[in-house]
Amino acid sequence: MRVLGIDPGLGRTGIALVDGAPGRLHLVTATRLDTVPQTSEAVRLANLFELVVGAISDMRPDVAALEQLFLSSNRRTAMRVSEARGVILCALGRSRVPIAEYTPTQVKEAVCGYGGARKQQVTRMTQQLLGAPAVQETRDDVADACAVAICHHHRAALRTHLVGRPVKMSSRLEMAVARARARLGSGGR
Repeated sequence: MRVLGIDPGLGRTGIALVDGAPGRLHLVTATRLDTVPQTSEAVRLANLFELVVGAISDMRPDVAALEQLFLSSNRRTAMRVSEARGVILCALGRSRVPIAEYTPTQVKEAVCGYGGARKQQVTRMTQQLLGAPAVQETRDDVADACAVAICHHHRAALRTHLVGRPVKMSSRLEMAVARARARLGSGGR
């Protein structure tokens, strides 16, 4: 499966194409899409759209994975990232690429096994999982794009593994609540 990991940003968007399956992942390509800072935001967003459509056309991913927006205390930055994210989602939708979204905690858990992992730990594990020493030397945007692609590979494999498995039995509390509701529905008998 070819997963296009994307770390959205208005000025810098990291993208990484990761192919294979968990345990056999390899980095096909990773780069950063930059927009020109001296132009208006509208022009930068249009440029970002074109860059993403071009990357999708060149890379031909099976699916794209994005990190959900982390709300920072800086509203201006959050707004700019959300605008860029919207343009990226539009480009993916126009290109008919299925989209998966993950929280930062889900990405860290999938890559490091711990949702509170630090950026350096995520980058180091990304490098090991992809067998790509170049990940260590890339910018944060590209390393984050690699990590979100790995996250999708791991979560997709888990979903595939669980398909057809029996549904988990209800907990004791859920069974007790169901019995109580049944008694109430039958007049308390």
